[in-house]
Amino acid sequence: MSDPLSDVVRLLHPGAAFANIISGKGNWAVRYSEYGLPGFCIMLEGSCLLKVDGQEPVTISAGDFILLPTTPAFTLSSFVPAPPVFLDPFNVASEHRELRYGDQEGPPEMRSLGGAFLFNCADPDLLVSLLPTVVHVRGSARLSQLVQMVGEESAEQKPGSEFMLSRLAELLLVEAMRSATTGSAPPGLLQGLADERLARALKQMHAHIEHAWTIDELAKAAALSRSVFFARFTRRVGMAPMEYLLAWRMKIAKDLLRDKELSVAAIAERTGYGSASAFSVAFSRHVGLPPGRYARSHLSEQKG
Repeated sequence: MSDPLSDVVRLLHPGAAFANIISGKGNWAVRYSEYGLPGFCIMLEGSCLLKVDGQEPVTISAGDFILLPTTPAFTLSSFVPAPPVFLDPFNVASEHRELRYGDQEGPPEMRSLGGAFLFNCADPDLLVSLLPTVVHVRGSARLSQLVQMVGEESAEQKPGSEFMLSRLAELLLVEAMRSATTGSAPPGLLQGLADERLARALKQMHAHIEHAWTIDELAKAAALSRSVFFARFTRRVGMAPMEYLLAWRMKIAKDLLRDKELSVAAIAERTGYGSASAFSVAFSRHVGLPPGRYARSHLSEQKG
């Protein structure tokens, strides 16, 4: 049986992750401009205040993990207000050293590891569609261990670090997405997987994407009536079952077209279409480009 969560992570193609030690003492505040890429932080010692634009402030304490799928502008600070220091996250990302906020002398009152993911995927909005603006996980030893390994690999740059960092990124994403199935996720795949009945249907869809699924077959897999299944799936996943199946088929198709290892006819068969022409029509309607032009446009991006 297919595992939809693993399918999503594979489709994201995490290419790397990096992390820097961040510490603070006294009264301090830093203001990061919008980054746009998924960022994360694990609090190692102490606590501080996180205010993401458009969200309520949250206190993050030792053992807490934060994931920001798009990393909008945010402020990190001590609990006593201080004039913020403005930072460019792209400049910070290139530095492999400890960043110290506030008083520079003496042991820090707060220490954390902050970093970001880099992806090589056809659909960079895929992660954003699955997760809330702020994922806040409290006291996860597994996430703490993984982020610390990212920090070590980022700092030491030993042989094989690139491979290790890409694998660690995959593990971090799976752990973060697992935690979001507890209720904070927006309507989407994670909410669907949190529903035991819907998860059965979703796993069948992912395992046999080429099958000509009907609502009746999927409802049977979920052990629900047709009408209850349709309403429950639409509410939890945010779209109707056939709409979800089409969207997932198109995500797979875009990924296969980027790889350029299969012909359009083979991709059509792989994604459940009886002919290359039927697939081309569906792909063009959904993506806005014919399959061949989509593949060529990606090739030109790679060369550029």
